[in-house]
Amino acid sequence: MNLHNAEFVRSVTAVADCPKDGLPQIAFAGKSNVGKSSVINRIVNRKNFARVGAQPGKTIHVNYFFIDGKLYFVDLPGYGYAKREQKEKKRWAELMDGYFNSGRDIALVVQLIDMRHAPSQDDMTMLNFLKEMNIPFVIVLTKSDKLNKTETEKRRAELDKELADYADIRRIEFSAVTGSGVEEIRAAAEAAAQ
Repeated sequence: MNLHNAEFVRSVTAVADCPKDGLPQIAFAGKSNVGKSSVINRIVNRKNFARVGAQPGKTIHVNYFFIDGKLYFVDLPGYGYAKREQKEKKRWAELMDGYFNSGRDIALVVQLIDMRHAPSQDDMTMLNFLKEMNIPFVIVLTKSDKLNKTETEKRRAELDKELADYADIRRIEFSAVTGSGVEEIRAAAEAAAQ
């Protein structure tokens, strides 16, 4: 599969507008400003393919990208942005609930967590949801390049405890700057889409 053969399809605000063609979907989830667009850009090897928001909380749509005519990458709206109005938060929750309960072929969720910090309550809620729903997922730890060697070792040990309930879930350390981890994410995406 050629993951570089990618095109933007549509941006939707209602589950009814999501593609219904039965092709597998790989969804990218995480809090606002965790780096979902940067991960997608690295995977498809294009700089500004998925827009990188200047302000957290900007992506309040579900963005669909068609990959090599075989599957979709789905950029889900970020969660946990404190400045978002209550009405917007409610719309976000309804959109996410509708997406995950729509019967679409969600082959994999790439759950992004900022490696520098302990997972937030929203991160843990998302992880619990994915586990309870039996949706396959991997955990991608973003911004790994912002830690030095000592900090990296410390965070790995802390993450072993913080994510103890998900010890069997693959964790991939990722850097949008260096590209480390991108091949592992590509391999996981390709395996899930088979």
